[in-house]
Amino acid sequence: MTNRDVFMNTYHRLPVTFVRGEGAWLWDVHGKKYLDFTAGIAVNCLGHGHPALVKAVADQSARLCHVSNYFQSDVTAAFAEKLVAACAPSGMRTVFLANSGAEANEGACKIARKYSLKKYGPGRHRIVTLKGSFHGRTVTTLSATGQEKFHQDFGPFTEGFIFVPPGDIDALDRALDAETTAGFLVEAVQGESGVIPQDPAYIEAAARFCAGRDILFMFDEVQCGIGRTGTFLGCEAYGVKPDIVTLAKGLAGGIPVGAVLAGEKAASVFQTGDHGSTFGGNPVTAAAALVVLETVNTPAFLSEIVRKGDKIQKAVRSWKHPRIREVRGRGLMIAVDLDAEAWPVIEAAVTGAGGGNRNAADRSNPGLLMLSAGPMTLRFLPPYIISDEEIDQGLGILKGLLG
Repeated sequence: MTNRDVFMNTYHRLPVTFVRGEGAWLWDVHGKKYLDFTAGIAVNCLGHGHPALVKAVADQSARLCHVSNYFQSDVTAAFAEKLVAACAPSGMRTVFLANSGAEANEGACKIARKYSLKKYGPGRHRIVTLKGSFHGRTVTTLSATGQEKFHQDFGPFTEGFIFVPPGDIDALDRALDAETTAGFLVEAVQGESGVIPQDPAYIEAAARFCAGRDILFMFDEVQCGIGRTGTFLGCEAYGVKPDIVTLAKGLAGGIPVGAVLAGEKAASVFQTGDHGSTFGGNPVTAAAALVVLETVNTPAFLSEIVRKGDKIQKAVRSWKHPRIREVRGRGLMIAVDLDAEAWPVIEAAVTGAGGGNRNAADRSNPGLLMLSAGPMTLRFLPPYIISDEEIDQGLGILKGLLG
């Protein structure tokens, strides 16, 4: 029996199986190494095998792996306090800990709906999101996702979600109806649909509309938060203070986690019994997340993310390659639009460079791991600890693949 026989057929996996990682590198079962420009889709923000994170996880596992949320652990309390403090400049005051981005976004929607119900009564429950958005794979977060391809075969969906075009202030003004709308959920940078930063004027208008109509302004920072775009939260780049922020992915550097943070208006909406998560705030996760917070949330570290991202964008633009249509992004969240399908390039970076091949000569040539963000877009989400030399090496592999 092979792995293909036991796993549900949900992923288009490339023919490579990894056994270990170190820093920005991964090794497969044949000993071939690959430079990682994906960080597990923005999860392994400190790379693979980060010494402080490994030690924190090992030490905490030896002390205490799990207690139910009828009680509290010291490390989870420390994590929650440090996370709220890190997000306090954006107005956050309280946090609910979960396991994933989808859980975090679903929690945000529940807060928005309860806030409106308790204050205004029934009928004011709609959540507005953007076309091209991605907010998760549960039935409700699929309902919030503004991409039809993710909706096929899974209806009926949770009622009350509508989509508006990004950047269209007039459409947003019409959609944010004070009589029917509980919240507006937006990604500072839309990741899955092409690494597209929001227009500052659009975000400023959204903040104004939401504040004036008492609609909760919610930022999905699952992919673009925790320093990925060069500020600790992506919303910081817009100078706004949302009512709710959701986090996941890189928050614990490779251990599953999700978080919903609330500002003054929404800080006390959830009451005892309103929400829960068996594994949310797990002590091992909390220990890992503390390392991430202590490492990432410093001006010097964040400025390095910006510098490295600018280096990548500048280098790719300098090629003036006929196959490259556009380069964009923020921090270490970067997109390269091509003149053709991106997937063959991604596949060639693994298999065409010797991935899955037992030949020793092929194994000596490093592979490169990349992502897509739409059919014709390459997406780079490298670990923050990647070096300049590794960036140059990875871009050299890509340039050779493009011909």
